[in-house]
Amino acid sequence: MKTLSKLWIGIAFLAVITPLGLYVPYKLNSKSAWGEWSAQEIKMLVGYIPGELEKVSGVWKAPVSGYGAHGWFGKDAAHRGFGYFLSGIIGIAACVGIAFIIGKILSKKEKKR
Repeated sequence: MKTLSKLWIGIAFLAVITPLGLYVPYKLNSKSAWGEWSAQEIKMLVGYIPGELEKVSGVWKAPVSGYGAHGWFGKDAAHRGFGYFLSGIIGIAACVGIAFIIGKILSKKEKKR
């Protein structure tokens, strides 16, 4: 099997398991998915907020937060999981598309030399 085929299989596998990021915390009665904690949630979990985290906690805001389609936020885990999966597919498609366009542009510049 070619390396590129293995890469696509790996990407497809990761896209398929993305809903686990919502489903597992939901089943464990956790408030947030692993690693998506706010500074306040970390304080509740560990008892304090690390100094540097407290300084930078408001710097980054997600460009598209929530991972779900409008009207799905009050739905069950299956609907939210599908929204999470869909956002993963859209993100993968955007990254692949941008990389493909950049590759085409750079290959045209190489041919002109």
